[in-house]
Amino acid sequence: MLKLFNTLGNKKEEFKPIKKGEVGVYACGPTVYWHQHIGNLRTYIFEDILKRVLFYNGFKVKHIVNITDVGHLTSDADVGEDKLIKAIKREGLPLTKESMLKIADKYTEEFKIDLKRLNIIFPDVWCKATKHIPEMIELIKRIEQNGYTYKTNVGLIFDTSKFKDYTKLGRLKLGELRPGARGKEDPERKNPSDFALWITNQPTHIMQWNSPWGKGFPGWHIECSAMSMKYLGEQFDIHCGGVDHIPVHHTNEIAQSEGATQKKWVNYWLHGEFLVLEKEKMAKSAGDFIPLKVLIDKGYNPLVYRYFCFTAHYRSPLTFTWEAMDSAENSFDSFKNRIIEIKEIFFSRPYKDNYKEQFT
Repeated sequence: MLKLFNTLGNKKEEFKPIKKGEVGVYACGPTVYWHQHIGNLRTYIFEDILKRVLFYNGFKVKHIVNITDVGHLTSDADVGEDKLIKAIKREGLPLTKESMLKIADKYTEEFKIDLKRLNIIFPDVWCKATKHIPEMIELIKRIEQNGYTYKTNVGLIFDTSKFKDYTKLGRLKLGELRPGARGKEDPERKNPSDFALWITNQPTHIMQWNSPWGKGFPGWHIECSAMSMKYLGEQFDIHCGGVDHIPVHHTNEIAQSEGATQKKWVNYWLHGEFLVLEKEKMAKSAGDFIPLKVLIDKGYNPLVYRYFCFTAHYRSPLTFTWEAMDSAENSFDSFKNRIIEIKEIFFSRPYKDNYKEQFT
């Protein structure tokens, strides 16, 4: 029997897939505007282990990971500068659509290289937000038809007060949220927890599309709902991500998805904890993040970092220090050498040649 800790119920539950023998998994991917730090990569390592456990238990896995290349604003809410536009300015490129796509492609490829170095199995589908705008618009139409939206100067807004059990994933206390708690205050917003489905009235934004609500671009949250449904259907088994997504991003994903379909969306929610530096989570915004390349430049095998991540439970914070990395390196080398010794003993025995070929 396989059990998973489900954030939705805050307990371990027996895993029962929707379709016998098959599992649909969606994982929130990166916003590709800068290097991914090793804290981000810890989450993908945990998701890789989950995938391998599912394989080991005989399941066929369909794994989807998104690439956010538009709509993720600097506040992680509905206001502020698009992170890709901020990257264009940082790298001194002209403010054009071509520059935005160039930045996205550059850091997408860097991210994939990091995953290869960490021996992470690639998903079955990489889905870019900019390639799925029609799906997002159609999903928003369904949400609007079901009566969950209203308009402000920001754009089309999801009214969280109309969605029953909005707080069920994060166990939030909405009464304690102040106006502007999730970003710059919008005076037209009915509730502090309301969020944008489609953002308009930003004429300087480089990437915009026509829609029934005006020219604009999708809110960050709708991207994952639309893309996961396209590849996994309106109901699927597992959604993964970091714990920082629980109170806002994943909570909003549930609201808009179930607001559209009027049925349960995802059965199991799994979240990985932070990698911390001196008791603070590693974050790009704080300027204290460490890309995988820094570890490589210091002489560490990337698999040492993967091994280091195994020294703590995926739902427990893991403190990063160089001393801890050195210790992980020693343990990893000892473990690797022992495996080599076992293989040498095994292959020194008079087994048939095809056995040796099978295991080398």
